[in-house]
Amino acid sequence: MAGETTSGRIPARRGWRETLAVYLDRRMLVILLMGFSSGLPLLLTLSTLSYWLAKVGVDKTAIGLFALVGIPYSFKFVWAPVLDHLRIPILTKRLGRRRSWALAAQGALILAILAMGMTDPAADPWWTALAALVIAFFSATQDIAIDAYRIEVLSEAEQGAGAAATQVGYRLGLILAGAGAIALSDFIGWPAIFALLAGAVGIGMIAVLIAPEPAPPADWVAGERTPFMVRLRQAVIDPFLDFMRRRGWLVILAFVFFYKFGDAVGGVMANPFYIELGFTGVEIASVSKVFGVIMTLLGVAAGGLMVARYGLFPTLLAGGILQAAANLLYAVLAGIGHDILWLGIVIGADNFAGGIGSAAFVAYLSSLCNVAFTGTQYALLTSFMAIGRTALSSGAGWLATVLGWPAFFIATTFLAVPGLLLLFWLARLYPAPAGPSPAAS
Repeated sequence: MAGETTSGRIPARRGWRETLAVYLDRRMLVILLMGFSSGLPLLLTLSTLSYWLAKVGVDKTAIGLFALVGIPYSFKFVWAPVLDHLRIPILTKRLGRRRSWALAAQGALILAILAMGMTDPAADPWWTALAALVIAFFSATQDIAIDAYRIEVLSEAEQGAGAAATQVGYRLGLILAGAGAIALSDFIGWPAIFALLAGAVGIGMIAVLIAPEPAPPADWVAGERTPFMVRLRQAVIDPFLDFMRRRGWLVILAFVFFYKFGDAVGGVMANPFYIELGFTGVEIASVSKVFGVIMTLLGVAAGGLMVARYGLFPTLLAGGILQAAANLLYAVLAGIGHDILWLGIVIGADNFAGGIGSAAFVAYLSSLCNVAFTGTQYALLTSFMAIGRTALSSGAGWLATVLGWPAFFIATTFLAVPGLLLLFWLARLYPAPAGPSPAAS
């Protein structure tokens, strides 16, 4: 079946011509637009929200605690079985199980984004936090559906290209929600900005409506004729038992947690760091949110090609090392101060490295999923990754206050070491096949 794999083995390399040809498939455009829809709400609850809070005078410790609104991303595996097995009346019959849930989540996102734009974080931050929490919940729900869609509609050989396409779309969503929101905040009010962003969710809705629905597994087709207790076991228990049958499954989860941990902790405090150095909203938007995202796209493209040519393990290793090294450049920038050239150097290097790591990381996570439990298993994996971005990174503001900016970014560099050590462990558990793959031949 398309996308099915249960071994956890890092896929072998493929040929250049075959890899590039995959990007011409119409499904890749749909996946790119879905990636855009995924990236837009995520950034609203992360760096754009932290920028808004910093501009209205909220202290660094409180800004760090606002990372907790991303908790739904860490626990989306809890309700992922619902999306794998529960039908939405009328909508599921017309669109299928994946597209129906994605469209429902997008409709709710529009309302939640509009609501957050009406709050005042300086006067009553609790309402802002509640709106951001609702955005995170429906954004995580959308992610479950579209991640499962991508894995199911593509074959295993196409997962690397699918990962690159979704990352490109994701970064385009970041440009709008990041650069667009921050630059416009110098000229118009936040309610109008959030109204524009809510309207942009419509791009993802169009992608859902034009997308072909992947063929459901046999248990979904016969679902209504299956006894309730059997369906309950299939929805809640079987996905986790299937994952736990893998050799080294605990090592896999630990690697997923730690691979981008240092990057996530540093990223939470990036905008407050820029503001303290005296950069304006337009400067941050143009360098961090436009030039930086362009560099990420180049990194994603490079990462996709590296996966095709050299395999997943070398690309994951290169991305992890480069991500850790880039954090050291932020410590250098902290010593230099307000310098737009150095800001571009630091952000360019950081985003390029992150793009390489992200392309390989998403392809690896996709390769772990069994198509019978795609939504739940992918949600489980990305939930572990999100814990580092939310709950554990919520103390980043306090850490930056205690250590100061240079020492803080040096500390985030060392947080990348556990993930790299676990990567070597996984490479020993699942060595790549010797010689070229059949596809490459």
